[in-house]
Amino acid sequence: MPKAKSDKPAAATKKATGGKRGASPYNQFMKTELAKVKADNPGIAHKEAFKVAASHWKNAPENPNRVK
Repeated sequence: MPKAKSDKPAAATKKATGGKRGASPYNQFMKTELAKVKADNPGIAHKEAFKVAASHWKNAPENPNRVK
């Protein structure tokens, strides 16, 4: 038995004014910090560089959840 048509709009439609959200403070920080860590340690693996950069986030002034 076929389903009845619904008055609801399709879930996949987006608003005409919508778009991508801006990067979060964490993502902005990680982008720049990862580049700094890799520049300071050229032979470091990406996974290790990411760990180092993420550990710097804890005390970064850009972190809105930082304990003062």
